[in-house]
Parts: sequence; C-alpha cells; structure tokens
Amino acid sequence: MPLTYPIQRECANAGNQNATSHVTVCPMSAPAPKIGLKARVHQATLLRRLGPGIIAGAADDDPSGIATYSQAGAQFGFNLLWTMVLTFPLVVAIQMISALIGRVTGRGLAHNMGQVMPASIVHGLLALLFIANTINVGADLAAMGAAAKLVTGLSQHGFTLFFAFLSLGLQLFIPYRKYSRFLMVLTFSLFAYVAILLLLPLDWGAIGAGMIGLNANLTENAAVTIVAIFGTTISPYLFFWQCAQEVEEVDQNADQHPLLGHPLEAPEALGRIRMDTIAGMLASNLIALAIMIATAATLHSHGVTNINTAADAAQALEPIAGKFAFALFSIGIIGTGLLAIPVLAGSTGYAIAESYGWRTGLDNMPWQARGFYTVIGAAVLLGLGVGYVGLDPIKALYWSAVLNGVIAVPMMAALMVVASNRGKMGEFRVGPVLGALGWLTTAIMAAAAITMLYVTFK
Repeated sequence: MPLTYPIQRECANAGNQNATSHVTVCPMSAPAPKIGLKARVHQATLLRRLGPGIIAGAADDDPSGIATYSQAGAQFGFNLLWTMVLTFPLVVAIQMISALIGRVTGRGLAHNMGQVMPASIVHGLLALLFIANTINVGADLAAMGAAAKLVTGLSQHGFTLFFAFLSLGLQLFIPYRKYSRFLMVLTFSLFAYVAILLLLPLDWGAIGAGMIGLNANLTENAAVTIVAIFGTTISPYLFFWQCAQEVEEVDQNADQHPLLGHPLEAPEALGRIRMDTIAGMLASNLIALAIMIATAATLHSHGVTNINTAADAAQALEPIAGKFAFALFSIGIIGTGLLAIPVLAGSTGYAIAESYGWRTGLDNMPWQARGFYTVIGAAVLLGLGVGYVGLDPIKALYWSAVLNGVIAVPMMAALMVVASNRGKMGEFRVGPVLGALGWLTTAIMAAAAITMLYVTFK
C-alpha cells in the first residue's frame, strides 16, 4: 500500500482543480524563503552528523593524554610514534561498537552488561571504573591547578578547589551540551603543537621510521609508557560515555528510536555514527601525534628526557609561543580538563545509575536524577584527594593513564560480549570485520598490560 502525505496549499485561483486527480494545481506559488548563513551551517550534512564522537575525541586529549604523550616524546623521541598509528583503527572500532550498542538497544552499556553477564562481574567492573575515573578526575584537577599556578603564581591547591567546584556546578546546573561547545573552543589551543611542526626543522626520515616502528623501543620503561599511551587513547570511560550519549540522542529526538524496533532508521544512524566516530578519533590521534613529535623535537633533542612538572611540559611550546608558552599550555590543560571531567564523572554516573535503574542524563536538573548526580559529585569530590597525596600532577596523570590501560582489558571484553550477543543486538550485532577489530583491540591491550607487569615484577 503506497504511503500518502497530507499536503496543504493555498492558491489564488482555487477553482483551477482537476476533478479526477485530487491534486490542486497552483498557477503560481510563493517563492521559497531564503535560508540564511546560520541556518545553512546548521543544516550542513557533515555538521549534523557530528556529535558524541567529536566530544569523545576532544575528551580523549584530556590533561592525562597531554601529559602521557608529552612524556613519551620527551623520553623516547620519535621511537613510539607507531603507537598512535596502531591505536587509530583500534579506538575507532571500539568507540563505534560502544555507540552501536546505545543506538541499537536504546540503553546504556552497564544496563546491557547486566542483561548478559552475572551481576557480580558487572558490579566488579563498575567498581574498577569508579576507581579509575575518580583517580583520573583528581589528576586532571591537580594538573589544572598546577597549570593555573604557572601563569599566576598563586596557590595550586586553591585553583584545584576552584576548578573542582566550577566543573561540578556546571554539571549540576547547566546542560552539558551547551557549555561543552564553548569549552571545545579552548581545546583549539592544542593545535599549537601542530603549528610547531611547521616551524621546527624536523627529521622527517626519523619521524617516518618512528611511525612504522622501525626503531620500536621495547625496554622496561617503554613497556610502561606504551600501556599509558594505550590507556589514555583507548580509555574505558569513553566506552560508557559514547554509548550513553547515543541513548540520549534517541531520548531527546522524537524522530529517533532504538534500531531494534525501527530498523528502517539504521542506514542514516549507522552512517552518522561511522562518520562521527572516525572524525572524532582522527582529530584526537592527530593532536596526540603532534604532541609527541613536538616534545621529541624540542625537549628530547635538548636532553630533557623526563617531564616532572607542568613547567617542563610547557617548555615544548616555547618555539611558537615564546614567553607565552606557559599561558598557552595552561589554556590547553584547563580547557581540556573542564571538557573531560564531566565525561569522566558522567560516564561513572551513567554506568552506576543504569545498573540500578536510576534516571540518567546531564540535561536533567539534580533533583530530577538524584542518584545519577550523587555518583558524579562523589567522583569529583573524592578525586580532589589525589591532589593531597604528594604525587606531582604530571606523574599522577601519567599513572592514571597506566591504570586505564590495565582496566580497559576486562571492560573491552565485556563490551564485546554485549556487542556479539544476538539476543541484545539482534540483526545489528557486530559483523566479522568490526568484531575482529574489537577483539583484536582487547588482545593487544591485554598483551601490553601483561608485558608491562612482567618486565616490572620479573
């Protein structure tokens, strides 16, 4: 039976109507209204297809990522650039699978895990997520405080407290989608690392060799750094975040539904997820690669092979920013921190609230989703304690990345169990290519973590 759509038209000559066609013929129709530049930008196909993946990519280059990539470049020069080439298809695959679960089922990752795995295993995984995210939040806050101190000379702890309560207040009372767009502007400061590549005389032969792993460094220290790179690039909190954001996309748009019940929406939805995720992760990995090359060309080449403080990391920007290097570095750390902390804390809130059936969503007010926001508040406030344990913020960021690299292994295994389950995913369960990439990512992360533990404790 053909579909019919009601069309209403007003004609100056209403009598000009074909009696047999039931179609009103208008001799003249009003010209279509002109579309302004702003409307055209909003209607652009590419821009409408970008969303959760772009936010996830921006949050991936959080202060922990900046510190880890800087340490890798300073300590090992160009020798670990191959890790960014390797992780790109892996992070795209695992984030695409995370988004697919949310869009297909209309439920978050923790809820789906609870449907196919024993409750004890799920609760154990969520406990690991809470611990890792809380430490990461604390490390990010401490780094933001240290970055602000570089510029102002004022109390680092005072700034850390300020950023903690600022971030928490924004999460509680302003929808994340509104202020995240502003914060993403601050993260453009990270493109200063890209600009350095245009100013410095670089050994492109050495860079090319590093990108394909000809001089792969597999010492004990390198093993730990590789796990840190993997952990800050393929982070567990991003799995839960992108899945949850796809669920919110469905909940907040009347014309979108879980694909299990509305498979006709699949071509458009899956195409958007693919483009969104690839764009977000490509931008993230290119920035990470630029940070590693910039620090290798500036710090490592001048004998600075160990980054101990925020000031050490900021020196990499001196070729382009000069005396403003500290300010530019601080803007990047603070901007990415304010963008990433809601993702870190929010992913914890989504995961735990979903497992207990509580209401979720950063567009809700605190009194509308009490349990969800209680978890977020606990993650931020407990994270403050990281700044008072005596560990330098840069070291805290680095070791939080290592922790994420270890915890990511069971998280990805659970993710793949859900994505491969026909009962949960129906005809949309992961296919052979995406499934193989997902399990390959899990295996590589596991091998890196096991190697690190072996060389550390042998």
